Amino acid sequence: MTTAASEMPSFLVERMANVRRRRQDRRGTEGGILKSRIVTWEPSEEFIRNNHVINTPLQTMYIMADLGPYGKLGYKKHEHVLCTLKVDSNGVITVKPDFTGSKGPYRIETEGEKQELWKYTIDNVSSLAQPEEEEREQRVFKDLYGRHKEYLNSLVGTDFEMTAPGALRLFVNGEVVSAQGYEYDNLYVHFFVELPTSNWSSPAFQQLSGITQTCATKSRGMDNVAYFSYPFTFEASFLHEDESVDALPEWPVLYCEVLSLDFWQRYRVEGYGAVVLPATPGSHTLTVSTWRPLELSPVAELRRFFIGGSLELEDLSYVWIPGTFKGERLSRFGLRTETTGSVTFRLHCLQQSRAFMESSSLRKRMRSVLDRLEGFSQQSSIQNVLEAFRRARRRMQEARESLPQDLVSPSETSVS
Repeated sequence: MTTAASEMPSFLVERMANVRRRRQDRRGTEGGILKSRIVTWEPSEEFIRNNHVINTPLQTMYIMADLGPYGKLGYKKHEHVLCTLKVDSNGVITVKPDFTGSKGPYRIETEGEKQELWKYTIDNVSSLAQPEEEEREQRVFKDLYGRHKEYLNSLVGTDFEMTAPGALRLFVNGEVVSAQGYEYDNLYVHFFVELPTSNWSSPAFQQLSGITQTCATKSRGMDNVAYFSYPFTFEASFLHEDESVDALPEWPVLYCEVLSLDFWQRYRVEGYGAVVLPATPGSHTLTVSTWRPLELSPVAELRRFFIGGSLELEDLSYVWIPGTFKGERLSRFGLRTETTGSVTFRLHCLQQSRAFMESSSLRKRMRSVLDRLEGFSQQSSIQNVLEAFRRARRRMQEARESLPQDLVSPSETSVS
């Protein structure tokens, strides 16, 4: 017999709704929605025990004290844990809090009608181990560490790839952090790494370029900032074939192009920039200043605003020194540009070479190559420092020449 929902009891309708809801939760929904929760915000103790990776059996003992007033002993609210002892299956004993030693005593303040302050110490009163026991303990630890080392070696395996003699492998894990200071909103960054044509190579499957997502900007102080947090990684190898001391190796260059996208899917070039990758391993944060070509015509700016599009570089490597350039001086005379914003990169660089673990002439030769590589990457900054020093000295000389002569040179005193 079929019963209408309005005629069914309220508790039965509620129960059927709960059953239907549980079935939907178990079955999940289609379209890419996950069938279970990824994050358990309030895990139970059983959940932690069943899902934790390291599950070492522990035996726990508590040293407790009943600090209740006279005549009111045995109540749980007056019990306090003085010390916790834990012993795992490996025989390691954990004492918390630690032995007092030279530190002051621990303190416990009771609450109630009459507040009391208790002080106690935890001392190790065990007898000292005999030399035979210490030696046996050292053997046990040595055997334990040896087994652990063998276990780690079995996980790593023996198929560790080594570089060729005289070669340097460069791994870069990078991130396009943000872009700030640009005219329009909805920015995205196109970037690529250019390897020098000589002595550098990368695997065939390696991708040396990328494009971030389109990101709206936020106001941070005086600038509008777009946060991308776009990760990328690449690998390159340098093979030192030229043994001459005067040969100055080149280092890869990171190029970036910032573009904006409007509501009508029209893009505009916001800026070009380039920076030499760091020659030293470690973490580096680089801020790349950018510029864009400029037309001295109001019509061009109106076209850029209403229609979109602007002057673009046909070859992005023209931002730095193109790899195809063979002359002595690269001239950009006649190219008008406008300073725009900047892009922030975060790079984690790793270097691998046999020279790092060999104590032969190869190590010295590779070390000299790395020193020259580092000097090549810092050459532009040194030139900037020298140029700033020349400008400061020139301004000081001009200021000295503009002063009256009686202030510059001491005046002769006349004697009457």
